[in-house]
Amino acid sequence: MITELVITEGEKPKRLDVFLANRERDLSRSAIQRLIEKGRVQLNGEPAKASQKIKPGDRITFDVPKAEPLALNGEPIPLDILYEDDALLVLNKPSGLVVHPAPGHWSGTLVNALLHHFDSPEGSLSSIGGKERPGLVHRLDKETSGVMVVAKTDQAHRALAAQFKQHSITRVYEALAWGAVKKLEGVIDLPIGRDVKERKKFSARTARPKGATTAFRVAERLGKLATLLEVFPRTGRTHQIRVHLAALGHPVLGDPTYGGPKVRELEGVTIPHVMLHARKLGFLHPATGTYLEFTAPRPSDMEAVYDAVQAAASRKARASIGRDP
Repeated sequence: MITELVITEGEKPKRLDVFLANRERDLSRSAIQRLIEKGRVQLNGEPAKASQKIKPGDRITFDVPKAEPLALNGEPIPLDILYEDDALLVLNKPSGLVVHPAPGHWSGTLVNALLHHFDSPEGSLSSIGGKERPGLVHRLDKETSGVMVVAKTDQAHRALAAQFKQHSITRVYEALAWGAVKKLEGVIDLPIGRDVKERKKFSARTARPKGATTAFRVAERLGKLATLLEVFPRTGRTHQIRVHLAALGHPVLGDPTYGGPKVRELEGVTIPHVMLHARKLGFLHPATGTYLEFTAPRPSDMEAVYDAVQAAASRKARASIGRDP
């Protein structure tokens, strides 16, 4: 598909690849650079370079090739199923499992596991999410574990999606956050969107902010090292909890994207991944209207980190007492 743009007055000079990546939400900066390398981007009728600076009046033409149809196959990936009936399936997703196929993860996803579970995609999962996201009403980040619901029929998908849109779903997460959160509870109300400079991140520094609200409650402070939080997202933006807790000054342990290197190791405790777990999910059954609620205990590796940080906090507390005059 060929697209033509004319740089308007008032646009500040910036690199061509940066300008296009900020404007084209479906294309990452690296994807833009690949298009430029292949000669699919022209600036004022000439082959462009990624580093060229754009200015008002410049004409940019770029050609994005049509994506090849993706063939999805079932794969024997184990599923921890909490509940299943004719309308839906509820499961406990492990950390490390990507939910749906995307660049860099064309296989080994939850969708591949679901297709194998049902043995045949035809009539087994709702079609509303499209070929690449059959049955998916919502998602969890790759490193986030916990409860998810999958729709098996289009009617169930529409009913569940409406509840998510109305924010009537019960959702409770557990997060191990860096440092000691001072307030016992609070609400973070901070609109977020794709970051204007780092497109793989989401932040308040965005050209297209969307309202995002997260409530939290301190469940336990692990000394001054970390805090176990119960988190209640009232909206469902991408990376919302991770961005909001980082904005609070207490990023999720194991999340260097929003917390930097300090959250990867704590007092000798290595943090293997983002310590965020979707513990509880509750909703009205799309067919019967009955309220259903499902919980999943925090995974063993998150429990191990919790125990190790708790022990480290106790050691520090004892050492501090020993130093008192």
